[in-house]
Amino acid sequence: MDALIPFTTSGSLVDLVDKKVLVVLRDGKKLIGVLRSYDQFANFLLEDAVERLHFKFEYSDVDIGVLLIRGENVVALGEVDLIAEDNIPLRPIPADEIRAKIADAEKRRERDNIVKDKVMASLGFVSDRHEGDAY
Repeated sequence: MDALIPFTTSGSLVDLVDKKVLVVLRDGKKLIGVLRSYDQFANFLLEDAVERLHFKFEYSDVDIGVLLIRGENVVALGEVDLIAEDNIPLRPIPADEIRAKIADAEKRRERDNIVKDKVMASLGFVSDRHEGDAY
């Protein structure tokens, strides 16, 4: 059967259908669900999808349900090892708590970056954290 499917990007995904997968998106979101279908553009249909939020050794899953993911937004796709998943030393906490912790860490990171930018500017370097610079 495998010899009948040409080895292309979409053809190599056939082994992942009906398996639990982790999808990483361009915006940094991590989605976990059962891959039910895909097409030649790597658009994915996930069933029982959740968004996994994590902060250090804590995590929370936000239920989504059925989700269609546009292929151009996918950075990585991989199968979840169901046995190894049970051995991960992460502690589940409510989504509101983890969102607050992530927001606090982001504010701290922004404050640190402002200080770093000022120090670097005093040394003659230009910051590259401005949105228009990277395009």
